[in-house]
Amino acid sequence: MLKKLHLSTGKEGFYDVTNAVRHVLREYNVSSGICVVFCPHTTAGMTINEDADPDVTRDLMLAMGDTFHDRSDFRHAEGNSHAHWKSMMTGSSVTVIIDKGELVLGTWQGIYFVEYDGPRQRSYYVKIIEEI
Repeated sequence: MLKKLHLSTGKEGFYDVTNAVRHVLREYNVSSGICVVFCPHTTAGMTINEDADPDVTRDLMLAMGDTFHDRSDFRHAEGNSHAHWKSMMTGSSVTVIIDKGELVLGTWQGIYFVEYDGPRQRSYYVKIIEEI
C-alpha cells in the first residue's frame, strides 16, 4: 500500500506530517506491520524528533545552519550545496512500527518532513507493509 502526499514549504523548516501519516494508516486499516515514510528530494529530508516543544525544531534548524552553512567556494551551480549536506545528514526516510492500528512513537515523538531549500511544492510517500 503506497500513498503519495504533497505539501508546500517555506525557505527552511520542519513540517510535522505525523497526522497525515496516521490518516493514511487509518485509510488502509492495517493493524500490524511497518510504515515507511520516504522523501524523494535531495535538498529535503525525513526524520523523527520531538513534537511537544516547537523550540526544539527551531534549535535543530539553527544548529544545522551553523554546521552546514553556505560557502562561497562551493561549486554546485544551483547554489544549494549546503541544503544537500543537510539532507544527507537528516536522511530520506523513517520507519515506524504499526501495532494495534497505531504508529508506535514515543510520547514526545513526531514524524517530520524537513525543508532545506524552499520554498517548494514537495511530495513524500507513505508505504504501509502489513504483517501477515
